[in-house]
Amino acid sequence: MGLSAGIRQATAGDRAALGRLLEEAFVDDPVSRWIFPDPADFSRALGPFLGVFLDVALSAGRVDVVEGGAAAALWLDLPGGGPPGAAEAVARMRRIAGPDNDRPEQVGRLAGAVHPYDRAHAYLLLIAVTPQRQGQGLGTALIAPVLRRCDRDGVPAYLEASSARSCRLYERLGFAFAGDPVRLPDGPPMWPMWREPRA
Repeated sequence: MGLSAGIRQATAGDRAALGRLLEEAFVDDPVSRWIFPDPADFSRALGPFLGVFLDVALSAGRVDVVEGGAAAALWLDLPGGGPPGAAEAVARMRRIAGPDNDRPEQVGRLAGAVHPYDRAHAYLLLIAVTPQRQGQGLGTALIAPVLRRCDRDGVPAYLEASSARSCRLYERLGFAFAGDPVRLPDGPPMWPMWREPRA
């Protein structure tokens, strides 16, 4: 798939910089804060936890990054069935969170229960924009080329939004709510969103 000008596909050599970007971009994410409610745990675990998603995308999917590294999107193309390497990723998350924190597993279980794994689709795992550049269109610039490919190939797309602000962005790009929000116990909602390919 061709990429828009100013966007390239990341490689393993970008791993460290991408890890820093994810940690910076998700420092105020409500779901991340719910997973690690203790501030010390949050500071210790956020980067390694998000790194699990990054490693999955780098090895089994793709990571598109804006030149200069201010934003990145992590994608998996799922042919039908669960994501590749799911068991290994869950085990890593469990080790990072610690034996007394089952919240990562709660998120995975609740989100997985509504994920349409039975249909092939492009899955937006995460999108990260450095706080200084949020609201400048970088998210749209990263997502739009993949959605054009989805339209060309007749492939749907799926994601879970973790804030009302991101929901509005995804709605503008053609995503629609796919059922009820995922409700974390005493935590923030997550909105599953689905996009059918456009003719």
